Amino acid sequence: MAKIFVYDSYNNKFLIYNLGENDPMPYAYGNTMRVREFRGSSNSTVLWTTTAAMEAWNLTRRSYGKGIYIGYAFKRIWEGGHGTASQHYAGVSFDVGQNVSSSERQKIYNTAVATRAWGYVEPLSMTPRWVHFDRRYGTPACSGTTAGYPTVRRGSRNTYVLILQDGLNALGYSTRTLDGIFGANTENALRSFQRAVGLSVDGICGCQSWKKLTAAVVGIGRTQTVID
Repeated sequence: MAKIFVYDSYNNKFLIYNLGENDPMPYAYGNTMRVREFRGSSNSTVLWTTTAAMEAWNLTRRSYGKGIYIGYAFKRIWEGGHGTASQHYAGVSFDVGQNVSSSERQKIYNTAVATRAWGYVEPLSMTPRWVHFDRRYGTPACSGTTAGYPTVRRGSRNTYVLILQDGLNALGYSTRTLDGIFGANTENALRSFQRAVGLSVDGICGCQSWKKLTAAVVGIGRTQTVID
């Protein structure tokens, strides 16, 4: 069984599901994406995504008209496998089409672009063996880039807060929960981290805090302080 957080940006709330590996993902069209496909190689019992990402998937899948193989989707930040600003850790990114021909990948790419539902569709010249698309959201905290995570602070509620909490907990700065809601405990944990790494202690996770956190936690593996 997996506990799945789905962030509904329209209503700024989380919906929580407990599903088996062969169950359809919440909000996914029909049986086009099952929990095990979204999970991929992640060993986590907790997964997360957004309604917007699932809606983008549904539109792409219906437009393409047949099954799309999902090679990689979700990862927790301490599991690694992707870069320090990867949207896979936010549960909104998909790498697909690894098992089809280059001409078929081109069709998947063209379909994804045509939907205009994704925040980013990577040029095939950058990923010739798969198609990458993600439904990133928010303005990146670091200026001059379209990548990275948005600033989160007390009162924020989204899957980027889940990344923050997950990273802080893995590093031993306890937020006491993993719920995607930036409250007092998350702020206190972030302040402790900022103090420890020599950043301005403001309790806001902006550009420099994200850089320090992700550099420290990506791919370190499950620690004793991880919360599920």
